[in-house]
Amino acid sequence: MKTRNLLVGLLLFLSAGALFGGGAFLIFPEGWMGMTPELMLQHSPFRNFFIPGLILFIVLGLMPIFVVWGLLKRKDCKLAQMVNIFSDMHWSWSWSVYTGFALMIWIYMEVYFMRGFHWLHSFYFFYGVLLLVIVLLKPLRQLYSVNNK
Repeated sequence: MKTRNLLVGLLLFLSAGALFGGGAFLIFPEGWMGMTPELMLQHSPFRNFFIPGLILFIVLGLMPIFVVWGLLKRKDCKLAQMVNIFSDMHWSWSWSVYTGFALMIWIYMEVYFMRGFHWLHSFYFFYGVLLLVIVLLKPLRQLYSVNNK
């Protein structure tokens, strides 16, 4: 239970930051708080922050909330189950894994496109690693095994 609560807390923290950041990019696609698309996105396929903001808002903002709902309620979701590659695990466990990888991929792509590095990139990359480590702990694997319903 403690492990699940830790995972839920980490997912909600991630979601809050992504909803705030992604929402800001959606509202201010031409720049916000000194971030100018010309400099930050010059090596990316994007002209402004709208598409990156939309991806951030949905994938790292809304998806973790959906995952938390699944972790807490353990309800069936046919759509989520369709992309569950771990058939012996509840979809919310699998989507927790996806969220960790999504965060790590997001950070990698951000560094690649920006051609720059900030200490927050390390923080959030290892945040994704931490999510994966927690999800893979035995108590969570047992709790969300479909054989333990």
